[in-house]
Order: sequence, then C-alpha cells, then structure tokens
Amino acid sequence: MTTETERPTLTVDELAARAGVTVRTVRFYSTRGLLPPPVIGPRRVGHYGSEHLSRLALIEELQRQGMTLAAIERYLEQLPPGLSARDLAIHRALVASWAPDAPEDATRKELESRAGRALAEEDIDRLAAMGALARADRPDTYRLDPALLRLCVELLDVPIAQETILAARTVLLEHTREAARELTRMFRDEVSPAYGHDGSGPERIAAVRSLSAHMEPLVVQALVTAFQRSLKEELRAAFQAEAE
Repeated sequence: MTTETERPTLTVDELAARAGVTVRTVRFYSTRGLLPPPVIGPRRVGHYGSEHLSRLALIEELQRQGMTLAAIERYLEQLPPGLSARDLAIHRALVASWAPDAPEDATRKELESRAGRALAEEDIDRLAAMGALARADRPDTYRLDPALLRLCVELLDVPIAQETILAARTVLLEHTREAARELTRMFRDEVSPAYGHDGSGPERIAAVRSLSAHMEPLVVQALVTAFQRSLKEELRAAFQAEAE
C-alpha cells in the first residue's frame, strides 16, 4: 500500500536498475502476479514505488533460497495484505539471515544504479565504513554486500553522525553475538543427553547443526520482533521523560 507521501516515482527501467534485475524479469514477475501492478501516470507510463522494490528484493531472495516460482507464489499469498516497504524489507532480512553471504562485484556505475543515486567519494567512504562495500583490487570496482547496501544507502540521508551509526553497529554486533553464543550453547546442551555431555563425535555435531538449522529462522524472527518492541518502548519512555 503506497502512502501519499511515498508516491510511486520509478519507471520500470529505474526499478529494474535499483533491484539489479532486468526489465524483462520485472515484467515476467508482474504477469505471474508476484508484483502488484504499477500506478499508471500521464502518457500511460507505469510508475513503481518502494513497496515494489522491496517485494522484488524478497522474490529474488526467495529464489536464491532455491524456491520455485510456484512456491514463491504460495509464499507471497500467505503474507498479510498491505505490507509496507519496511515490513517487506524486514521480512526479506529474516529470509536472508540464514542464507550464506553472496558478495557481488560492481563498477561505480553499477553501484550508483543499485543505490538509485549519484554517490560522492564521501558517500563511498561512509558505505565502506558501514560494511556495505569494499574497494576491490581493480580500479573503479567495488565488492558489495547486497543485503546491507540498501539499508546503508538510506542511512546516508539520516541526520546522525557517522560515528554514532558505527557505534550503534558495534553495540548491535556485540549483543547479537552474545545472544548467538548463548543460543548455540543451548542447542548444544539440548542434544547432549542423547550423545553424552562430553561427546564431540560426528553424530552429535550433525545433530546440533540440524537442530540449529531448524531453529535459526524462528530465533531470528523472535529476535527482530523482540527488538522492535523493546526499541519502541525505550523510545517512548525516553521522549516521555523529556516531555515531563
């Protein structure tokens, strides 16, 4: 659902470039009903918005997970109607969180096309500091983290000092690593009775991996939900205290 403050402004060519796919792919997904139709503007030109971009990114992520188009159709049909671009981005992050990282190489022109904007050298430096990209060995070439790039590009316009963003990233990494360490211990202890508390054989290791593979998507979703609620409560309490 597109709000009045976020009116669709992307042409099909711009949408494809931002998403890193071809125009043919966008139109194919549209004919399959995987993408909602564009808003038709003057001269019968279709315009796409942030929801289309986020849904397209989710579809691509599901395909990378090995899902067929028929399975993706069923998956998308189960999503609540009217999800915002932010909701779809969070959903994609949950899907991508248990997939292997897949860095991509891109030229400066391809990078700016994916970012949807021109990037100054200062912007490149900030994106590199946030971990969204790294300068490759070849001139004018960058190694991108596709999942992180879109988020970090949005952070370029947030009126927060880069040092604060990096400090927040450090806090998140430290706490999530501690949570991951504790959850891993729990998974390990869960299978210990069957294989012996001191055992470390291949069967026990395989059992731990199998349990973590089944639990990981659920744990990630639980962490995101819990963090969203906690952040809202903390922000509400902070602003209420200032108002008083």
